[in-house]
Amino acid sequence: MARIGFLACETTLPGAKGRREDAFEHDLSVTAIQPHIEQAGHDFTVIDWAAPLDQFAELDLVMLGTAWNYQDREHEFLSRLEALEAAGITVCNPSQLVRWNMRKTYLKDLASKGASTIPTIWLDRANSTDVEAAFTAFESDTIVVKRQVGAGAEGQSIFNRGNLPADWQMDRPAMLQPFMPAIQKEGEYSLIFIDGEFSHALIKRAAEDDYRIQSLYGGTEEAVSPSAEDRSAAAAIIASVPFETPLYARIDMVRGPENSLLLMEAEMIEPYLYPKQGPELGARLTAAINRRLTPS
Repeated sequence: MARIGFLACETTLPGAKGRREDAFEHDLSVTAIQPHIEQAGHDFTVIDWAAPLDQFAELDLVMLGTAWNYQDREHEFLSRLEALEAAGITVCNPSQLVRWNMRKTYLKDLASKGASTIPTIWLDRANSTDVEAAFTAFESDTIVVKRQVGAGAEGQSIFNRGNLPADWQMDRPAMLQPFMPAIQKEGEYSLIFIDGEFSHALIKRAAEDDYRIQSLYGGTEEAVSPSAEDRSAAAAIIASVPFETPLYARIDMVRGPENSLLLMEAEMIEPYLYPKQGPELGARLTAAINRRLTPS
């Protein structure tokens, strides 16, 4: 028997004051995973990643789960993962991978290995002058500005020619990209992989008059069966990750102007894995966890 921890945070824990509106995704994840973990003979517990370190003493393995505030506490979060590993706890996904995946400059690494990505301007700070330059550089009338360390579209901005405030600025590392029309016309694809093997896929669509696909903004999801070409494109990204195969990964992609999928994100920290669209998720994760707990 092993003791498995599922990391949450102060706004996803059940009963938390000021719980996030999308914390139902935490509940769905736990409901999908916990029965399979327990049927395999293991204990399963949900714990705040920032809880006192001694509360983790009995755990053998932790999943990063719904640690959805890590982007605002990145150094503290990484330190905690490293402390857990130093205590002999298996962390999924490992801190070394998390450190690399946390800053979206990892996309440059994957692009250098052949991944098709969205054109991006990387800046330590960004202001309206930079956005104006991006309109020209990308020959696009709409620019999206994202945080290099961010999640869930937090702190994200979108600008059209003519509606850019002259005094706009972002006081942290930023990435500027042309808006991809397929987000609104077709949607964003997510392909989920467990231990390097394809599990399930879905398409996420934004609410009318929005472009963000997260449930917080009215986004919806639908299970899909990706084409062999699309699935192969996502699998190639998993194979390009410069670390051991992650326990879980969600590859988010959007259709580009030449009809092939472009990589938006390779989410390997605390992505929602959409168990409703992948009813075998719990069983797949449990089997993969068992492989990690069994000495080779």
